[in-house]
Amino acid sequence: MKILFRFATSLRAYKLQVTLLLLSLLGVTATSLVNPAVIRTVIDEGLLDRSAVALAQAALVIVGVGFARALFGFARRYLGEWLVNRIGYDLRAQLYDKIQRLPFGFHDETQTGQLMSRCTEDVSALSRFAGEGAVDLLNIGLLLTGVLVMLVRTSPALTLLSLLPLLLLAAVAMALAFKVEGLFLRVDQALGGLSSAVQEYATGVQVVRAFAREPEEAQRFGVANRELYDARVRIVRMWGLFLPTMNLLVIVANCVVLWFGGGMVLGQQLTLGQLVAFNAYLLLLTSPVQELGFAISSGGEAVAGGRRIYEVLDRAEIAVPPAPAQMLPKVRGLVEFDNVSLAYRGAHRALHNISFTAQPNQIIALVGPTGSGKSSFVNLLPRFYDPDEGSVRIDGHDTRSVDLKSLRLQIGVVLQTSLLFSASIGQNIAFGQPDATQEDIIAAATAARAHDFICSFPAGYDTWVGERGVTLSGGQRQRVAIARALLLNPRILILDDATSSVDTRTEHLIQQALDTLMQGRTTFVIAQRLSTVKRAHQILVLDAGRIAQRGTHAQLVNVPGMYQDLYNLQLRDQEELQRTLLSAREIAAAASVEPVARAARPDLRNKPPQQPLRPSAVK
Repeated sequence: MKILFRFATSLRAYKLQVTLLLLSLLGVTATSLVNPAVIRTVIDEGLLDRSAVALAQAALVIVGVGFARALFGFARRYLGEWLVNRIGYDLRAQLYDKIQRLPFGFHDETQTGQLMSRCTEDVSALSRFAGEGAVDLLNIGLLLTGVLVMLVRTSPALTLLSLLPLLLLAAVAMALAFKVEGLFLRVDQALGGLSSAVQEYATGVQVVRAFAREPEEAQRFGVANRELYDARVRIVRMWGLFLPTMNLLVIVANCVVLWFGGGMVLGQQLTLGQLVAFNAYLLLLTSPVQELGFAISSGGEAVAGGRRIYEVLDRAEIAVPPAPAQMLPKVRGLVEFDNVSLAYRGAHRALHNISFTAQPNQIIALVGPTGSGKSSFVNLLPRFYDPDEGSVRIDGHDTRSVDLKSLRLQIGVVLQTSLLFSASIGQNIAFGQPDATQEDIIAAATAARAHDFICSFPAGYDTWVGERGVTLSGGQRQRVAIARALLLNPRILILDDATSSVDTRTEHLIQQALDTLMQGRTTFVIAQRLSTVKRAHQILVLDAGRIAQRGTHAQLVNVPGMYQDLYNLQLRDQEELQRTLLSAREIAAAASVEPVARAARPDLRNKPPQQPLRPSAVK
């Protein structure tokens, strides 16, 4: 119930609409109580006294009351639906805004399908209760109060007898209310699991089909689908027992009224009109009592959905500095890590006591095996995560003390698998600068070696790319992502293995684009291929979250360790072959020039020619 009380406090923003809804509900309830009293008048005065005037007056009253009830009913329905849709709109907006401000650790542990379920089904359940379920419960309470007053005025004894079955019904409804929340929570969780299964299959459909795993994925989906089915069937089974019991108890109450009330009419303790009116008042409770079950169901579903919604809304956001936050000025690109450590969700540390300094315009290469902490290292720069210990500073500013947007707008990121959105190529390039001109977009694409292939499409820059950019090749997506980073014109650049998954020709084009992109920027390069890091001003070799080695390429290849091992595996044979071929060419060129030189110099004519070195002897 705490969830519903908390939710009720959020309705203060809609005071006017809630007040009008309550007034219309009172109008519906009041007009509902008029008709039985008119029926008593018709029977006792119109029929028994044979008064045509009384009958005519009763008819006019019934028509007027019916018209008023229709107006109140329209207002109730309209305002209720307005609240349903408005509250749903606001909750979805709050959830989306909250999700954008939650740390990346939240996304690491939360399935996408579960988030989708909370933003759709759970929001729908909570908002629907506000405009329908809660209104129905209030209507039942008001109507029950009004009916009880009218019944007691007619006959207190008969009222007590007729309400005994309804009190039993109320006890059953209360027991149901305690069970229904848990049942609907299971439904919401099962629905989230089903959404996750669909989302994962839709994302990985190529992998599933490539490995011919359709039957297994269908089985996994079937398990999630069955869980949702079983959860809903439990609720259906519960209602299957509750609704007939509820109707039976209402019938029992009517039988009690007719049996004992008939005896009271025969004993002249009640008039016939009073008995008919009494039974009509009791029948007014039939429909609301039946709706009680659905209102309780709606409340249980709302509590379950609200709990999942507030779990997200109550999560701690990325820590922000006290308002007003310090705006990060345009930076030079000086980056400092001061004794930085990082652990994910309290697990083992990903980084241990990292300290280093990158000067403006330097290229910093990060090398190391998978899981060594390279991505964790660069994720600290734009504050995707915050260090558990130590600090990250840019131009002397702690990243945790500055405005987050002003920080991230000065950091460009090109990932190994760059994500494009379902939009045009031009819109994807201008994602970080929505107000960029077409000339700026074309200039960025040209520098990224993307202009030519974009122009080869019939629609050019207006070409629509599919979800995640699947209609483009990997190399094309990378070059569009580079153009996107170029247009942002960041002072700090992060390249996360941007050329590892493309062919040699495409790698050459991408490398040309990256050379353009890195000019005049502090650049952090994550690479598995040492050929892409040889020009780095600093190379940091990470191992198990620690800096195992640091230096330039020329320094590290001569020091035993992980970098030298990687060099021996990847580049040593290739570089020695290149040196051998170069030396052979130089010797051949010298041999062809020597006879000419000997003829021109008399002092060399009698000396034997120098024997060329064998290529195998060249080191």
